[in-house]
Amino acid sequence: MTQQVAVPYVDGVLSAEQVARTAASIAAVQEPSGAIPWTTGGHVDVWNHVEAAMALLVGGEVEAAERALRWVPTLQKPDGSWPMKIVAGEVEDDRGETNMSAYLAVGLWHHWLVRRDLGLVHELWPSVRAGLDWVVSLQQPFGGIAWTPVDDFCLLTGCSSIHHSLRAGVALADLVDEPQPDWELAGGRLGHAIRRHADLFADKSTYSMDWYYPVLGGAVLGEDGRDLIASKWDRFVVPGLGARCVHTNPWVTGAETSELAMALDNVGEHERALGLLREMQHLRHENGSYWTGWVFEEPGYANDNPDVYWPQEQTTFTAAAVVLAVDALGERYGGCTPGSGIMRGTSLAPAFPELALECGCASVAQER
Repeated sequence: MTQQVAVPYVDGVLSAEQVARTAASIAAVQEPSGAIPWTTGGHVDVWNHVEAAMALLVGGEVEAAERALRWVPTLQKPDGSWPMKIVAGEVEDDRGETNMSAYLAVGLWHHWLVRRDLGLVHELWPSVRAGLDWVVSLQQPFGGIAWTPVDDFCLLTGCSSIHHSLRAGVALADLVDEPQPDWELAGGRLGHAIRRHADLFADKSTYSMDWYYPVLGGAVLGEDGRDLIASKWDRFVVPGLGARCVHTNPWVTGAETSELAMALDNVGEHERALGLLREMQHLRHENGSYWTGWVFEEPGYANDNPDVYWPQEQTTFTAAAVVLAVDALGERYGGCTPGSGIMRGTSLAPAFPELALECGCASVAQER
């Protein structure tokens, strides 16, 4: 029997009714096929689509969430990957992308936590297995995983998310009694690369995601995670507004701010996480959706058009990040679903053993 969904809330920030309204704003953009584009008529990528499906489930839109999850295998390629960009059901960029192709594991494990629907797990497990098999086939000698087969550089943000997906995949494998030791080995090597060899990933250090995603994806936790967050806090966080997308521009974005809040929650910085979630509510639209970002006036920066929402659109991935942040923080500050620990990793497979042999390091230790 499946479980009912209790919509989460955070006292003094968002009520359960407001969270449900945000989920409904995502459902309003969903296409008849089940696909969820960034905006109405916009493009779909599988990572953001799965994130939106998770938020639909948390927000009580169960039927829409399950249609979204069942849509994912319909675009899977024979090699197990998913195309990078889909518009109105048509593939516009056929490159398989590893981060996107791994994330169904997180979405399906999250659905299991919330609904306990073993039938859906068995239905989608073959797609998860094929996707993660393809992803780990692109692991590089130092432990990072290439972005695509034709773009063999590795992205720190994407690989941090893949680390999270592999732990969800191993949890699913245990649930269906089909152990996947190769995924565990790949996860151990990947975690080591993220923690010890960040310099071998493509340099995207102007982006805030490259700063906090090793924490959000669970590869860097505890004191190391807190130190990493502290190291660039002043570069990326604008008091009272939220987190920048890139440190070079005066532009705070709702998705990055909400994800940073969840990363803070992962390392026990709960009050700071709550403050960020509260501060970013200036991006909330009256219909419950969220503007992507806000351009602010900054001294010394030549900007002819400050104090505006930009781009002029409310995006499903922003709304989804807010809903999932509410669920994570609701465990301490209000109410939550059984999936509230999906980013914190409390319900995932045990931490991978750290494997560093192939990158020239001699250490083999248990990941913290």
